[in-house]
Amino acid sequence: MDLQESLEHEWPYLLSFLPTEKQLEQTAKSWGAIQRVRAVDKASTLLRLALVYGFCGYSLRQTAAWAEAAEVASLSDVALLKRFRKASEWLGYLLGNKLAERSAMQVPHQARLRLIDATTIGAPGSTGTDWRVHLGFDLGAWAISDIQLTRADEGESLGRYAFESGDLVVADRGYSNRSGLRHVLEANAHFLVRLNSTTPLQGPRDTDFDLLSAVRSLPEAQAGSFDVEIQLSTLKKAPPVPVRLVALRKSEAAAQEARKKLLRKASRNGTRVQPKTLELAGYILVLTSTRSDKLSPEEVLETYRFRWQIELVFKRLKGLLHLDHLPAKDPELARTALFSKLLAAVLLEELTHAYLSISPWGYCLRG
Repeated sequence: MDLQESLEHEWPYLLSFLPTEKQLEQTAKSWGAIQRVRAVDKASTLLRLALVYGFCGYSLRQTAAWAEAAEVASLSDVALLKRFRKASEWLGYLLGNKLAERSAMQVPHQARLRLIDATTIGAPGSTGTDWRVHLGFDLGAWAISDIQLTRADEGESLGRYAFESGDLVVADRGYSNRSGLRHVLEANAHFLVRLNSTTPLQGPRDTDFDLLSAVRSLPEAQAGSFDVEIQLSTLKKAPPVPVRLVALRKSEAAAQEARKKLLRKASRNGTRVQPKTLELAGYILVLTSTRSDKLSPEEVLETYRFRWQIELVFKRLKGLLHLDHLPAKDPELARTALFSKLLAAVLLEELTHAYLSISPWGYCLRG
């Protein structure tokens, strides 16, 4: 499905996937997106303009020109700027509402494979990072389940997400920290994360655990599993949590490539790579709270491979929706553009699923 085509020529069809006009009006007023009616006659028109601005990548002037040509609204780019600055929180609410609807449609008590990651975005002309998009992907439903937009200084954390009992949370080493892992377990969910080399591990019953000696014992092309413990509580007397470390020796070519990346990064930063870090780069190390009778070492590693799906999601968002291209430096305007793009991503998924699975007209009729 072509969302831009729907925005331009099939707007009533696209609106069928969104709240009713009355609900849009109520929420737009309560979130301060609409304070008085002038030029933009209703909430759905403001939403349409925001989606055109964010998804189509138009400038404010181009969006105003499109609105005039399409007989949607007649207003200047300055007037549009004022409205978009006030619309970001409302768009964020609509995005959250769509994701909540999607979550409610899940089968109760069904365990989900939750893939977690984040990506960064820069403002126009910026040489650094200005925004961070935190994303959760439900592999079973093959759909985005969580999206959060923060400033760049707000880091990655599993604590940002709400998990359900039985969920299996898969994430990269950036999420391998005590508070995030504890948050997963407190929800009666399980984690499967790439081990961060700074994460302290100990053997069962408070014994020492020598990570290098353990992985050196691994045979070629065979996964190994080690019973270890990790202290997740900040309380000194709290007992450590039993977990498993699953490890696999990389091929020599893969190991050399990983070490080259470490050395290149250290060279750029003017730092030195420790010999232990270079040696550990030759292994895949995954920490999981799942039991061995539920997932074998091989199954743990195969499950971790699914994490690449979320990388593909980000590539699609950046490639198809130009998520990494911001049309504005103004913070509120940038938030409006990003929320519009992310809402468009969710709508695009629903449009595609509806086109493929719902009867000939391709959308749900409202009673």
